[in-house]
Amino acid sequence: MRLDITLITIIVTGAITLYTLYVDQNLLDKLILRPFRDSKEGNYYTLATSGFVHADFTHLLFNMLTLYFFGRHVDMVLGPLGFMGLYLASILIANLVSFQKNKADENYASLGASGGTSGIVFASILFYPYSKIFFFFIPIPIPGPIYAILYLAYSYYASKNRQDGINHDAHFYGALTGLAVAILVQPLSLIAFVQYVLSAFI
Repeated sequence: MRLDITLITIIVTGAITLYTLYVDQNLLDKLILRPFRDSKEGNYYTLATSGFVHADFTHLLFNMLTLYFFGRHVDMVLGPLGFMGLYLASILIANLVSFQKNKADENYASLGASGGTSGIVFASILFYPYSKIFFFFIPIPIPGPIYAILYLAYSYYASKNRQDGINHDAHFYGALTGLAVAILVQPLSLIAFVQYVLSAFI
C-alpha cells in the first residue's frame, strides 16, 4: 500500500492546530513565528512549527483543502520524500523572509501552512501546466500558468501594501521556493512547461 503523504500531512497539521487552538493555547504561542521574540531568544524552530498551526478553523480548512487538491499531484511526481522536502522547504524559506523583514517589529506574528501550500500549488502547475484552477466565486476555470502569474503579481502587490493582516510574503516566497525545488528535482518539467505554454498561449 502506497504511503499517502498528503493525507498524513493534513492529519498531522489538523491535529496540532486543533490541539493548540482548543486545548493548549500556551503551546500555540510557543509555536507561532514571532521574529522579534524568536531572534532574542534563539527560537528558530518556529520557522518550521508555525507552518503547522493556524489562527482558526477556517484558516486551517482553506489551507488543508488546497493541500488536498494539489498535494497528490506533486506526490505522484516526487514521491513522499520529495513532497515533504518541497513542502518543508517552502515553509522554511517563506518564514525566513518574514523573519528577516520583521525582526524589529515587536507586534509581528505569523502562522499557517500558506508558504507550504503555495509551494505545492506551484509545483503542481509546473508538472501539470494544462490543469485548471477553480474558485467558488469565479464561474470559469483559470488555466494554471495564468493563475500562477496572477497569484504572484497579487501577492507581491499585497506584500508591499500590507493592510489585511495576511502574510503575503509567505504566499509569494513559498510559491517561488516550491517552483524552484520542483525545477531542481525535475528539470525536464520546465522544458515541458515552456513547450506547453508556447503552444497553448502564443
